[in-house]
Amino acid sequence: MNKKELVAGVAERAGVTNAQAAEVLDATLALISEALQKGEEVRLLGFGSFVVAERAASSGRNPSTGETIEIKASKQARFKPGKSLKDSLNA
Repeated sequence: MNKKELVAGVAERAGVTNAQAAEVLDATLALISEALQKGEEVRLLGFGSFVVAERAASSGRNPSTGETIEIKASKQARFKPGKSLKDSLNA
């Protein structure tokens, strides 16, 4: 499913136009992104949580030259599915 299909599904279920559903989806994603940028966790009860994970610096190898390179530490967004979502997938 891509964003266009998600917007169409939300519009149909909520009884709103595609434009309204797209606006709400964009606002929701922006709020989640802003919260993660602040280092906050976003919990959606019954669905899951979006969290920021720290990735430590490490060394790697350039596949084309075989040269050892240093990979910088970084932050990544992660999603942890909630129990209800996990159970629905394994039912």
